[in-house]
Amino acid sequence: MPTPSNRAPSWRARLAERRAKPGDGRPLPPYRWWHTLTRSLFLLDRPAGVSPAGIPVTTTYAVDVRQLGDRDDGEVRARLYRDGVQTAVSRLPARFAVLGGRIEVAARTTGLRRCHFVTDAGDERQLDPHPRSAEGLRARLHYRHPSLSRAIGTLATLIVLVGVCIAVPQLVETLTQIPQVADTVGTFTSPIRLSTVGNVAVTLALVLATTERALRLRSSWLDDLAG
Repeated sequence: MPTPSNRAPSWRARLAERRAKPGDGRPLPPYRWWHTLTRSLFLLDRPAGVSPAGIPVTTTYAVDVRQLGDRDDGEVRARLYRDGVQTAVSRLPARFAVLGGRIEVAARTTGLRRCHFVTDAGDERQLDPHPRSAEGLRARLHYRHPSLSRAIGTLATLIVLVGVCIAVPQLVETLTQIPQVADTVGTFTSPIRLSTVGNVAVTLALVLATTERALRLRSSWLDDLAG
């Protein structure tokens, strides 16, 4: 069986590699407090050899994603910076070649679901979020209060699961009210009916829960369905 280091990349991986374009050399913009809800910034330090003086040299990569998309076309892109200089840009999902491996970035409608470094040997780990980013603040909570963090994560997952169970039957009922659909598959009556206030409360809870999961890069198709 081939090892991860010599296995041929999938067609999705090859497509993601071709999607990456050279960067324009701009410096990495500083992270401001007002970026917290709209900008994800992840960092990776990689050994880059030894200086002539025998001092280990480290290269720092940064992946910058504006969650609301670029101003010109609204497309969500990942930008790769090496030591503060933009070297590549790609639509998502993205795959950037770096020292010793690659950085893979993927997202769902609810937020990032992946920003990982994958070594040439196939090992992987998540990049470190910028400490002032929303992801960084969530990571700090987990580091300082792991039990509370796990409880919040479990609650968020339960809310998403319950939200899907509430939302899907109502959505199916709405769809089967369309005459063309009703003529083909018949109608469906949801066993769950909530008041307007109840639906608003569920929606708000789902927004909070899916956001919390996105901050931990735990988004899945359930979050998209719940949203």
